[in-house]
Amino acid sequence: MAFEVEGILYKKFDTESKTETFQTREFVIKTDEQYPQFVKFQLVQDKCSAIDNYAENDRIKVSFDLRGREWQDKFFTNLQAWKIDRAGESTERPQESTPFVESTPFTSDFPTSDPATPGQGMGDNASDDLPF
Repeated sequence: MAFEVEGILYKKFDTESKTETFQTREFVIKTDEQYPQFVKFQLVQDKCSAIDNYAENDRIKVSFDLRGREWQDKFFTNLQAWKIDRAGESTERPQESTPFVESTPFTSDFPTSDPATPGQGMGDNASDDLPF
């Protein structure tokens, strides 16, 4: 599941080596809502350096995946960041805007007359009155 959120880089932590071959780094952003949220993200492996070019109080946009796992009958959820951009910047080409087109009324190719009544086009068993 891929998501995006924008906010102010509130805090970034040092890279931690979990094993000899696995490392993580966490950071927190503060959202711009009526009631700001402090949301912690995790970077893993080669993505740990993605936050290096940003300072606390920079406005950033974080692309992340929602991850969850079970361990010994306990459940853990993690927001795994995989891309960080300055807010307002985009690495994708902007889409051309399409003008608003007023919709036309729906027209159907189906006949508008009542369905056949018993005895009209229903074969030999005209008295069979099924509800469907």
